[in-house]
Amino acid sequence: MTESETEIIMGERGISTFEAFRATLKRDLLVAFKGRNELLNPLMFFFIVVSLFPIGITPDREVLTEIAVGVLWVSALLASLLSLDNLYRSDYEDGSLELLLLSPHSLYFMTLAKILSHWLVSGLPLVLLSPLLGYMLALPTEAYWTMIVTLLLGTPILSLLGSIGVALTVSLGSRGLILAMIILPMSVPILIAGTLAVGSVMDGNPVGGHIAIMGAMLAVAASLAPLASAAALRISVN
Repeated sequence: MTESETEIIMGERGISTFEAFRATLKRDLLVAFKGRNELLNPLMFFFIVVSLFPIGITPDREVLTEIAVGVLWVSALLASLLSLDNLYRSDYEDGSLELLLLSPHSLYFMTLAKILSHWLVSGLPLVLLSPLLGYMLALPTEAYWTMIVTLLLGTPILSLLGSIGVALTVSLGSRGLILAMIILPMSVPILIAGTLAVGSVMDGNPVGGHIAIMGAMLAVAASLAPLASAAALRISVN
């Protein structure tokens, strides 16, 4: 973290919370794009896992069409989980997380900036790659837009919920299994809602209700998850 960024986050320039939010978001994006290898890991994992299903199960298009939705959602969930460990780890190791906790700005917005950065570099690429993988799994054409919309709504929720688990375990040395046990149960409702929405389109049923439920989930998660993450960080770091 540069001296100017430190001053902004610590409020030494009398700047607003929005400017501190923007500085935190910019800093995390720059750090993420400098570590290109870690940036590509979730995307490659998503691609490889989905690609293995036609090889390991069957190349039959009818079978692939039936499992396409579940495969894409489960793979997206696991790829998101793979990248979550980087959310606070580097900041905890270099001490900048403690600086963030001491900032006079609202920790809610600072945490939200870090979650948004995580989604932009790990969740959004999964959404953009999903049409190609949907084609590989013979996903019907009419289900593409619904799949993209549900992933646009669902992947931010995965990042928001995942931040709680990462914040709780950031000070632990070995946290992979514990992190999965915390996050996966919370992610089941999103997984169910996303698969049901796409499945409804494939069956010719209206999908508005499922989209509305996922939108409500996103609103609740965006309101409460940063607060829970901030409280968990204070507990874990202190």
